[in-house]
Amino acid sequence: MSIAKKYVGLDVSKAKIAVATADEGREEARSWGTIPHTKEAVSTLMKRLGQSAEGVALEVCYEAGPTGYILYRWLLEMNVPCTIIAPSLIPKRAGDKVKTDKRDAVRLARLFRAGELVSVYVPTPEDEALRDLVRAREDAKEDLNRHKQRLGKFLLRYQLFDPKGSTPWTYAYEVWLDSVKLEQECQRLTFEEYRQSIRETKARIKRYDQEIARQAETSAQAPLIGAMQALRGVAVLTATTLVSEVMDMTRFPTAGSFMSYCGLVPSENSTGDSRRQGKITKAGNAHLRRVLVEAAWSYRYTPSIKRKMRERIEGLPPSIQAIAWSAQHRLHKVYKSMMWKGKPKGTMVVAIARELAGFVWALAREMETLQHKQVA
Repeated sequence: MSIAKKYVGLDVSKAKIAVATADEGREEARSWGTIPHTKEAVSTLMKRLGQSAEGVALEVCYEAGPTGYILYRWLLEMNVPCTIIAPSLIPKRAGDKVKTDKRDAVRLARLFRAGELVSVYVPTPEDEALRDLVRAREDAKEDLNRHKQRLGKFLLRYQLFDPKGSTPWTYAYEVWLDSVKLEQECQRLTFEEYRQSIRETKARIKRYDQEIARQAETSAQAPLIGAMQALRGVAVLTATTLVSEVMDMTRFPTAGSFMSYCGLVPSENSTGDSRRQGKITKAGNAHLRRVLVEAAWSYRYTPSIKRKMRERIEGLPPSIQAIAWSAQHRLHKVYKSMMWKGKPKGTMVVAIARELAGFVWALAREMETLQHKQVA
């Protein structure tokens, strides 16, 4: 008996889901209607669309967005195949200026049937939880910077400066803040509340750091996090960020594809015999790009393995240490070469970050190979 496929496009929002279907063949995709965004409503929908009937197989898709992966996991529990689509890669007509949930669902169903949509990687619940932890720490760091800026602007409005000229947020600056006297009660309360918000955020960051350090030793990704720390400029926090954002390096067949995912490859506008390359695309994972650029600054210095790095690489496989040592020599050479050519510092560090992404890819694939050998 032949099995007919029915392609289902879902436009998902916080409270409701717009549904459209497209049968195999050339028939037009059509809107089915709208349902509440609940597990019960989704289950009822799948049954009504034919999952329980003989000879009908459903293929469901929806765009990645703020609602996360819960809907995907509901559908898997119902034995319904589901694909999450990359929103930025959905083909769009230049003249189409009308956007509604109904039209979006119909377009998804039609393009899904045609095979013109690109899927995104879906993490395991454990990997997603680790990524949430690391991103929460990033949010706290941004909050801390904002609180410091607000206090700094408050002091500027009243022309309050440390007469000794201490650098902001050093120990000497904090001592000076303790000595600041304000005339108005409202000013004193505002000043102390600003300082308290800074102290509370620092304590929150410390709690995040402690949990990240614990996860780096006990989670399923602990071996890879430890291996990443063999790279110069990559300690516990950066290594955990890299691993939690990548999650599964096998989805990148080449180092170049991983560099592209990080948004570190140059943009290009070529036609005929002309080839023009511009700034980096910045079209990939911004979290990965940020930590790679930060780590890239470490390769300005002559290759060496000092005390802290010796502690990090102790016990790691020789092949992992060899890749990290090769990265030091290669990336420092790139830095020196670009410096002699008079390249801007920003250009140099981005170029190093791009090549560092290649070493991260190589290191992760090597760890995968070693783990497979252990299992065998």
